[in-house]
Amino acid sequence: MLYLSRFEFPTEDQEWSFFMSVKRQCYNTFYPFGVLSARGMTELEFEPVTILYGGNGSGKTTALNVIAQSLGLQRDTRYNQSSFFGNYVRLCQAELRQPLTETSRVITSDDVFDYMLNLRAMNEGIDEKREELFQEYLDDKYSTFKYRTMEDYERLKKVNLSRRKTQSQYVKTRLMENLREQSNGESAYFYFTSKIQENGLYLLDEPENSLSPARQQELVQFLEDSARFYGCQFIMATHSPFLLAMRGARIYDLDASPVRTRRWTELEAVRAYHDFFTKHAGDFHNEE
Repeated sequence: MLYLSRFEFPTEDQEWSFFMSVKRQCYNTFYPFGVLSARGMTELEFEPVTILYGGNGSGKTTALNVIAQSLGLQRDTRYNQSSFFGNYVRLCQAELRQPLTETSRVITSDDVFDYMLNLRAMNEGIDEKREELFQEYLDDKYSTFKYRTMEDYERLKKVNLSRRKTQSQYVKTRLMENLREQSNGESAYFYFTSKIQENGLYLLDEPENSLSPARQQELVQFLEDSARFYGCQFIMATHSPFLLAMRGARIYDLDASPVRTRRWTELEAVRAYHDFFTKHAGDFHNEE
């Protein structure tokens, strides 16, 4: 499925024309001006799965944020913007194959991280409440409480509950299950699968963060199935070899100047993994 077929970024000439129109003042940064044009990246054409590959500072996250802002995609966390971000976005052009759906969004590693922090905070709060309930159970179970007026009714219910149930049953009845049943990797994976729905454009920024190699491969399968069977389009920034190897993905190498498409096996990071495991292949044979 294709929603976004093409996206144009400002050329160096367009950026220069903008600079000439700016009033003479002191600015700390003109970001994102000059980031992508310096690499000769003025346009991208998309497939159902398109990947932006590159090292830190290559501009892959900038490109995703610009596209997301231009299309008005929903997101959960804020991102760094300069005074000129809006000016830059207004110079961009998006070519849509069909209208975007309401489910379309950008998902960043910050979104996942904040989600896991919130889970941790909830877990800590639950742990504190659970300790309080353990003590409450003992107080109620062995109390000499006697029902006298209607104002005592709520206390009476807790006393009766404590006398009918074990301590663990009492706490479970009065407290939601502890959210710490999932690992960080499971929580991160759940975040992606809950946010990505049918028929939508999704921009993913380094989705491999917080995911083990096994979880990354599960995510790859989920994304491939979503693109193939459920009407989704994905544009992602990553340097994970598992994600780079996705079937049918168009990969832009932002480390190249000018930016160009490459096969995943040609990428420097992937070659580094290949060379490392080839060098140590004997170690694996020795374990058999």
